[in-house]
Amino acid sequence: MDIKVPEVGESITEAEIGEWLKKDGEYVERDEVILSLETDKASVEVVAEAAGLLSTKAAEGDTVEIGAVVASIDTSAEAPAGSAKKEETSSEAESSSSSSGSSSEPSQPQMNAAPDPDHMSPAVRKAVNDTGVDPSTIKGTGRGGRLTKDDVLSAPKGSSGGAPQAPAPKGKTRDMEPGSIERVKMTSLRRKVAERLVSAQQTAAILTTFNEVDMTALMNLRNQYKEDFEKVHGVRLGFMGFFVKATIEALKAFPAVNASIDGTDILYHNYHNIGVAVSSPKGLVVPVLKDADQMSLAGVEQNIKDYALKARDGKISLDDMSGGTFTISNGGVFGSLMSTPILNPPQSGILGMHKIEKRPVVINDEVKVRPMMYLALSYDHRMIDGKESVSFLVKIKENIEDPSRILLQV
Repeated sequence: MDIKVPEVGESITEAEIGEWLKKDGEYVERDEVILSLETDKASVEVVAEAAGLLSTKAAEGDTVEIGAVVASIDTSAEAPAGSAKKEETSSEAESSSSSSGSSSEPSQPQMNAAPDPDHMSPAVRKAVNDTGVDPSTIKGTGRGGRLTKDDVLSAPKGSSGGAPQAPAPKGKTRDMEPGSIERVKMTSLRRKVAERLVSAQQTAAILTTFNEVDMTALMNLRNQYKEDFEKVHGVRLGFMGFFVKATIEALKAFPAVNASIDGTDILYHNYHNIGVAVSSPKGLVVPVLKDADQMSLAGVEQNIKDYALKARDGKISLDDMSGGTFTISNGGVFGSLMSTPILNPPQSGILGMHKIEKRPVVINDEVKVRPMMYLALSYDHRMIDGKESVSFLVKIKENIEDPSRILLQV
């Protein structure tokens, strides 16, 4: 059976072999992830359509066309001892033998054996390393009682079997000699990001306007209701949900910021698809909250949480990142005090959030210490005038400093 590069989206004609999760000559199970592909927009996992012996025909880093054969599976190969298929066959044989016997003794309950680390899939092994849980304390729900990634991620926090373990370090530690140079090929995703950033700088008239927002009222509101919010909705109450809602109200007031340029035409979008820039192991990705204006605050927070988990696991799809009309980027989580975000074409605006820092401010002719955040709006001056950009940012500031405005939509 041939394994071909699947179609992963319109206009995408090639992909790059990111990583072989199963090696050449290794036995694979049906529906097991065998490799990850990197396109210019996202990473895609490819699974085995049948069990058998894997034979790879492309190496990591190779660029392959959509539809190309990158591996084959010998379905006639016998499963090695200890594999899920072998254990399943053995279990069926034992069950058949037991049922045909004449023993009158009651059957004894069978205990699940501790998962064997050597027979965990790479995805499961990574989840175990990241979470620090003890796999022997988790009951597997996969074929033959094997652990799945969901089993590990949904395991109780007390499943560590001892002291919490630190997560595995992210990325590779490069051991280089002083003064040496290491040449590493850029991934397809990184190349595409670079191309889009350069294109945005060359084709749009990008300007950035700044303001600052007093976070006192929002922080007090969050502290007052965060426990009740989590109990009722099952998701934590963060700041991003409020900024998404505040931004939507500003976009309604200034629809040009939610529009885009198509040749000599302006496309006004009668919907609000808000992109939220998140960091992933393979670079920055921008999943989109589709029709975010129709979501509750809890819905926004839940969708952001889901996207963050998908980004961490490399599961963000092309559909997740398509259709955005405006983007919000939060550099503050990394400690950024101020920055000038770059547009995400063909969008006309992007909001940059930054670190919350206590600063002296003058309120009613008195100097007060308040938690302040700088906001930055980068915009396409071909589409948005200076007055609109400043007024848009002031609208967000007003909504955040008086969160009741978001509820009342004023």
